[in-house]
Amino acid sequence: MSKQFSIIIVGGGIAGLATAIALRAPNRKITILEQSSLNREIGATISLQPNASKIVEQQWDLSKTLKDKGSMVDEGFQVYNLDGELQMRVPLSTTEKYGAERMLYYRIDLHDALKKRATSKEWDGEPAEIRVSSRVTGCDCDEGVVYTQTGERFQADLVVGADGIKSVVRDAVLDTKVPALRTGHSAYRMILSIDRLLTDCKAFCEVVDPRAPYTTMVMARNRRMIMGPARNGSVYSIVAMVPDEDLGEDPNTTSWTTHGDIPKMKETFSDFPEWARGPLSCVNDGEVGLWQLRDIDPLPTWTKGRVVLVGDAAHAMLPTQGQGASQAIEDAEAVGAFYADINIDEGGLEQVKAVNEKIFACRYKRATTIQQYSRQAAKPATEEGSVKVKMSPSEFMDYNCNYGGAVEWLRRQKEEDAKEAGGDKLAEDISKMRIVDREVSAQEVVA
Repeated sequence: MSKQFSIIIVGGGIAGLATAIALRAPNRKITILEQSSLNREIGATISLQPNASKIVEQQWDLSKTLKDKGSMVDEGFQVYNLDGELQMRVPLSTTEKYGAERMLYYRIDLHDALKKRATSKEWDGEPAEIRVSSRVTGCDCDEGVVYTQTGERFQADLVVGADGIKSVVRDAVLDTKVPALRTGHSAYRMILSIDRLLTDCKAFCEVVDPRAPYTTMVMARNRRMIMGPARNGSVYSIVAMVPDEDLGEDPNTTSWTTHGDIPKMKETFSDFPEWARGPLSCVNDGEVGLWQLRDIDPLPTWTKGRVVLVGDAAHAMLPTQGQGASQAIEDAEAVGAFYADINIDEGGLEQVKAVNEKIFACRYKRATTIQQYSRQAAKPATEEGSVKVKMSPSEFMDYNCNYGGAVEWLRRQKEEDAKEAGGDKLAEDISKMRIVDREVSAQEVVA
């Protein structure tokens, strides 16, 4: 019998759990090291674009689980001015074009579904183990060793850094700290019950139906409110974006979120009309979080030795295009695809290093393009020094959502490269490849 393939995933958030799902297989030991004591996500809504929802709901078979928790299809995007006049409504039905819908989840529900999928015995492969209160403080990339704050030492054939924008694992990969960049914006986040809105915010509900499955924006100069329902229309998420607010952050914390100052938030929106600021008057102490919007510059690499980075650790991006979590899901699927056929008895460290480099080569250009476009959409705060992505919003939507997984994407990359090089015959041969039930593996496409 071949050696068991051992994997450590640093971080038990969406990126870490998704990677555990993608890597699940017989004869594999997956350990997730999560710094918190409860391994729970914050209470907020989250969307997955079609490029990611098709992976989560179809490939990982979580559609029913998430529907039972109240997942909703986001049917459109609408913008109101301060007079309560509808300025724009864009339908977002995408199944026919992209093979999946843009989905809205309560973030805790998505996290719980991914956790169950990663750790339950209901699915094939060895279930992952989550070790809470295991904050990683260091990593030896070549040896595949991570060290925790409590002095424990873990070693594995593969280490996945899914520990977010303040990643310790990234520091080890690059041998330097990468600063998170201020964007000039912060966001107050809150969740309200729709019953409460209907009762206490009638003026707001006369303009915006909080039960309708739409993402709604109310804009004014340098402030905006972005809102939408979740859990089958029982809760309503509000993100109130403002010029940068001081978090008074602790340099030792790994979070960009703190409790929001409700009086300060209300003062910031005091010149909004009563109907628009109504929901802000419904929140109580402790119900508002303040989130500083930051990202990082594209990295020179995501891998070193036995380590590969995923999610925000690799390419933290602004939420302007709603692709942060979706790109983490894509990363996870790619790691699973490239490691699908690995035999850890053959090649050892050199084999792992080679696979990690292939993951990086496949994912880097796409994730970086989306990262840069997300920054570009936040201009002028992050305009200076940014690389411009020359795509219209509709072209960028197609770029995002016409995605069928890492293997197909790699085939398309090779076809495009061949065309650019004038290799028409090679391009034709590559275009004939068909990715059906993994009959063509990532390794075969690379080769």
